[in-house]
Amino acid sequence: MPTEEQDPFELESNPLGAGAEVVGPSDGSPVSVAVPEGRRAAATFIFLTVTMDMLALGMIAPVLPRLISGFMNGNAVNAAQMLGIFATVFAGIQFLFSPVLGSISDRFGRRPVVLLSNFGLGFDYLLMAWAPALGWLFVGRIISGLTASSVPTAMAYMADVTPQEKRASAFGLLGAAFGMGFVLGPALGGLLGSVNPRLPFWVAGGLSLLNGVYGVFVLPESLRKENRSPFSWRRANPVGSMALLGRKKVLLGMAAVLLLGYTAQQSLMNVYVIYCDYRFHWTDRTVGLSLACVGLFSGLYGALLVKRAVGKLGERGAMSTGLIFGAIGWVMMGYSSNGLLMWVGIPVLNLMAIVWPSAQSIMSREVSVSEQGQLQGAVQSLRGIAGLVGPGLFTYIFSKSIGTNAVIHAPGMAFYVAAGILILSLIVSEIVKPSTLKSVAA
Repeated sequence: MPTEEQDPFELESNPLGAGAEVVGPSDGSPVSVAVPEGRRAAATFIFLTVTMDMLALGMIAPVLPRLISGFMNGNAVNAAQMLGIFATVFAGIQFLFSPVLGSISDRFGRRPVVLLSNFGLGFDYLLMAWAPALGWLFVGRIISGLTASSVPTAMAYMADVTPQEKRASAFGLLGAAFGMGFVLGPALGGLLGSVNPRLPFWVAGGLSLLNGVYGVFVLPESLRKENRSPFSWRRANPVGSMALLGRKKVLLGMAAVLLLGYTAQQSLMNVYVIYCDYRFHWTDRTVGLSLACVGLFSGLYGALLVKRAVGKLGERGAMSTGLIFGAIGWVMMGYSSNGLLMWVGIPVLNLMAIVWPSAQSIMSREVSVSEQGQLQGAVQSLRGIAGLVGPGLFTYIFSKSIGTNAVIHAPGMAFYVAAGILILSLIVSEIVKPSTLKSVAA
């Protein structure tokens, strides 16, 4: 077994060993886990895959509205409506197909799903770069929703190759990959888009294809054939995947914590920019810098803090701490009147980064080796649900808290509601019986 000081992705002569055994989640029986040789290269590739997925999504974010507006002859109202449709369809596709890809990886292995997703995403961005009409762009967005659903398989891969007591820090590093993509993607997309609005799509496609080629050579299979499960549409659909989450109280409780947390995050994604413009009159440059700080702290906490927090507090303590500081951060942002408290609140808010890997680590121990893909697909579906519910909820709250027709004049109300949702999430996490939550070192 790795020592406490070792990095969870560090190459070892025999981290678990071929045919190593870990304790099963339900009956205590040992199960065989395949830990591929070249673990460092494989884990690095998975990290790059998640980073590239998020980077590509971030790169097209600044230019997609401009492309849509161009196809709508510059009509801002129609373009805004179409952009909303694009976002809703993307979230819906993720909700529907994340469990499918996760279950396919449980049946055929992680490697083919991850590689096909890389190549599929690459060719899809090239399609969107070429798109001569809005319809082609829409088809490309649907395909990107499908291929970006590889994230659950990447998470399942890391669960396969990481010892149980190290999974929180491994998931934290993948969370850092999300943060890096969030920081670099929009900045790079804006820079490339200033040259040509289609250039970010060409670059995103090329990076995804190059990453796929790299994976062909360095990514071994992580799921042994004897640990694979038959594919079943009953388990692969979103309802079936949710049934897995309802199997145990701890799974259901952690799923509720994640769903509430992901929903609260939607206030940042959908209200932050217009809030900063309305309340502080920030320029695009200032907003971009502040969002870069959000991603930077998220990445730093995921890479450096999760392991230490879980090691000191245990997974449950780390979750509670992250939720409390997250709620405080939202209140600070909502209460800020001149922008200063907004900047101070960013590092406080992003302590939420220790919540998600802790919860997912707990959940990963509660299912068998052959169900890790299904579990991660279900978790990604929770993100999809939040993506469907959150935008309308928080933009409506913001619209009703400003202007002459405001129900209550409180521009920060959307952030206050997000803080309340995190407090509710904290209460749910406390309801889960402590005996079901093992405190393990990261």
